[in-house]
Amino acid sequence: MRDCVVTQADDDHDRLVERARRNDADAWERLYERAYPRLLAFAARRVDQGRATEMVAETMARAVASIDSFQLRGSGFDPWLFGICRNVIGDHHRRSFRERQHVEPSAVAPADVGDGLIRTEEAAAMTVAYARLSEHERELLDLRVIAGLTAEQTAQVLGKQAGAIRMAQSRALDRLRRFFEEVYR
Repeated sequence: MRDCVVTQADDDHDRLVERARRNDADAWERLYERAYPRLLAFAARRVDQGRATEMVAETMARAVASIDSFQLRGSGFDPWLFGICRNVIGDHHRRSFRERQHVEPSAVAPADVGDGLIRTEEAAAMTVAYARLSEHERELLDLRVIAGLTAEQTAQVLGKQAGAIRMAQSRALDRLRRFFEEVYR
């Protein structure tokens, strides 16, 4: 993880955000290119891969529509963007839940647990161990590890203090390690 030291890249990023605020299409494209892989990885942990690209597209559409409400302070643009993505995914899950309420239970196909991704015993054990974590622990680790956000940025997304994020991350990793050892023995 990177420290909270302001770098040239941060200044460039801030300038891009300011240009995007003035409806500069090139700035939006560059911001999108920078954020896309991490947003997609974050979304793909919460919805299937096909929906994940839709979630990222909706995130960017909402970001463009609400850029005037963004204020360049605190941890910056990325946590704001991940907060939007988190809301988009939450909206999707709420919609899906309401739609499932209107479907006969026998019409719903069981989920494909493996989805063809588990190829080794170690990966399978890690998947099982990771699933044993709470939803909050998984989301925290996804933001810190998959999305690469700093503790401060993650705190901004989750509405917590950075110290609490670091402590929770440490506890989540300890639990993951214990669960992995139990499963992989």
